[in-house]
Amino acid sequence: MTQLHTPKASRNQETGRLSFMRPVSPRGVRFPSRGGDRAGTSAEMACTLRTVPATEKTVRRSALVASAVLLSTALTAPAALAAPKPTTSPSAAPPARMSIVGGERLGRPGTQVNLAAGVPVLPKELSARSWIVADAESGDVLAAHNAHWRLAPASTLKMLFADTLLPKWPRTTTHRVETSDLAGVGSGSSMVGVKEDETYTVHDLWLGVFLRSGNDAVHVLSAMNGGVEKTVDEMNEHAEELQALDTHAVSPDGYDAPGQVSSAYDLTLIARSGLQKKDFREYCSTVRAQFPGETRKNKKGKRVRGSFEIQNTNRLLSGDYDVPVYQGIAGVKNGNTTHAGATFTGVAERDGKVLLVTVMNPVKKESNEVYKETARLFDWGFAAAGKVEPVGELVPPKSVEEANAAAGPSASPGQAGGGTGAGSKPVASAHTGGGADGMGVALGIAGGVAALLAGGVFLVNRRWPLPDLVRRRPRP
Repeated sequence: MTQLHTPKASRNQETGRLSFMRPVSPRGVRFPSRGGDRAGTSAEMACTLRTVPATEKTVRRSALVASAVLLSTALTAPAALAAPKPTTSPSAAPPARMSIVGGERLGRPGTQVNLAAGVPVLPKELSARSWIVADAESGDVLAAHNAHWRLAPASTLKMLFADTLLPKWPRTTTHRVETSDLAGVGSGSSMVGVKEDETYTVHDLWLGVFLRSGNDAVHVLSAMNGGVEKTVDEMNEHAEELQALDTHAVSPDGYDAPGQVSSAYDLTLIARSGLQKKDFREYCSTVRAQFPGETRKNKKGKRVRGSFEIQNTNRLLSGDYDVPVYQGIAGVKNGNTTHAGATFTGVAERDGKVLLVTVMNPVKKESNEVYKETARLFDWGFAAAGKVEPVGELVPPKSVEEANAAAGPSASPGQAGGGTGAGSKPVASAHTGGGADGMGVALGIAGGVAALLAGGVFLVNRRWPLPDLVRRRPRP
C-alpha cells in the first residue's frame, strides 16, 4: 500500500483506444511495512448507445449459470449467494466453501478455467493467493483463482472509498484542513503531504488519494463527510448495494485493521462500478499532477504557496526499472501492507476489448511481482477473449437486479434498470483534467442490463456495450 520513493519519470505510452460507458447504478515501488500506497462527478456529453441483443450462446450460458445459482439456493437457502458468515479474519488457506455470487465455480478453491482447443494455457509462475480475469463490459469471468477468498485488501479498498464519496462534492469545493481532520492516520501510512491550516480543493485531495494513495487525503475527505465512522458505514452499505458481499471495511484508507477484508471478485466489482464515474476514470488514469505545497514566506517576506509534482504509484501506468508501462493500461489502484501483502486491480484495453484483472498477495517476493503477474494475466486474457468459455460473471448492483425484476418479462435488453434506450442519461465525455499531464483517458461501464423471468428460469443478459471508442492521446 505504501510506496515512498519517488517514481522514475514515466515513459511514453503506446497509443491505444479506450471507451466510455455509462452508469448502471442509479447513484449519481517499494513498500514500507504498513500503511497506504502513495495518490462531484462532472457534466457529461450526449452520445448514442447501441444495444446488443442476447445471442443464443449468451442466453444459453446465462441460463446455465442462473440454473446453478437457483439449484444452489434451493439446497442451501436462504443465504447461498452471500459469502459465508463465520468470520472476517483472513484464513491461511482458501475455505472449502466460499460465496457463489457470480456462479457456482467461483466459490470453489483453486484455479477455475475452461481450457479447450484454441484457448491459450494460463501463464506459469503465478504465485498470488487469489486472482481474477474478467471482461469489463460483458461481465464474463474468463478465469479465476480463489476468487471469493476473503483477504486483507490494503489500499485497493480506496476504490470503494472513492466510489462511495466521489459524487458528494464538486471538484472545485474547497476545504481548510484542521488538526482534527488528520487524527487517526495510521503509523507508517503513505502520505501525499496534506498540511493543517492549508486550503485544498476536492480535486487536489482526490489526486492525492489516487496517485499517492495518501491516507492523509482520505482522512480529510472523511472528515468533510462527517467523520471516519460515518464514511466506513456508507462504504459498507455501498459494498452491499454492489453485491460485494465478501467486503467489510473498517478503515476508509485500507490500513490494516482486524476484520477488514475483501476478495478479488469484490475488488473487481468495485472497480467496475467506480469506472462508471467520469472523475474516477480521470483520477485513476492520471500519471502525474501538481499538488499544492505549504504556504511560506519568500525572501521578500511575502507569503507564497507553490506546488510539487506527484506521480502515480501504479507501476503498470507509470513504469519502473523492471516493469514497463503496460500497453492499454488505464488504472486502477494498487496497495501494500504487512498483513495484505501486495494487491492490485487494473483495467486495460486492447483491440476493442476491455479487461479487468485483480491480483492479491503474490507469495513470490520479487520486486513489483504483483504488477508482473497482473501483466501476464492481462496478456492471457486478451489472447483468450472470444475463445474461452467463462466460468462465471460479474453481477450488476442489487438495485439494478431489483429494477429488472420489477420491469418483468416485457423489458428488453438496454431498457430495464436504467439501460441504454431512448431518454436515458447521456454518456460521459473525456476529461484530461486541469493539472494532470498524464493520459486524460476515461473508461466506464454502460448500462443495459436485462433480467427476464420466464419458464421458471432466470435468464440474464449482462452485456454492457461500448457506446464509443476513443484514442488515447500520447503522453509527453
